[in-house]
Amino acid sequence: MQPDKPSNWNLPNVLTSLRILFIPIFAWLVLSERWWWAFGLFAALMITDKLDGDIARARGLITDFGKIADPIADKALMITALVTLNIAGPLPVWVTVVIVVRELGITVWRMVMLRRGLVVPASKGGKLKTALQTLAVGLYLCPLPAWMDTPTFVVMLLAVAVTVVTGVQYLVDAGKVNS
Repeated sequence: MQPDKPSNWNLPNVLTSLRILFIPIFAWLVLSERWWWAFGLFAALMITDKLDGDIARARGLITDFGKIADPIADKALMITALVTLNIAGPLPVWVTVVIVVRELGITVWRMVMLRRGLVVPASKGGKLKTALQTLAVGLYLCPLPAWMDTPTFVVMLLAVAVTVVTGVQYLVDAGKVNS
């Protein structure tokens, strides 16, 4: 007899769903250059990302919906943040292109691996990547004095570097496992 699966109607899934629903509002705030509001909403949405996973694991509320919707919400929020920052002007487009190609590429690759029966868990480097991307976007969203432009860009360059390195590392590790 299989244990009962948790209902999809639970707090972690509600938090994930709210994150998805608030992305258009976040985009509007960035595009209308309401920087503090955009920063506040981005911070709140990133906190819900941490909370939903912690709650799901602690309370045994991991669902198939959450496994699918959470990474979609994460990618949608980060891509929206990067693209709107490109449009609003402060972020170079090449940064977004590199991050989006890596994020979507690794996501598609993970789906292919899953179809082959192999689950590719997030790595410690992947968690560092997410933290650096979050910090970098947060710095771009804050209306900081001009002297912070260079440190903000340096943090974003670090985020890009770790994003690329962890993407390559996933593929190298997979090559070792498959050989």
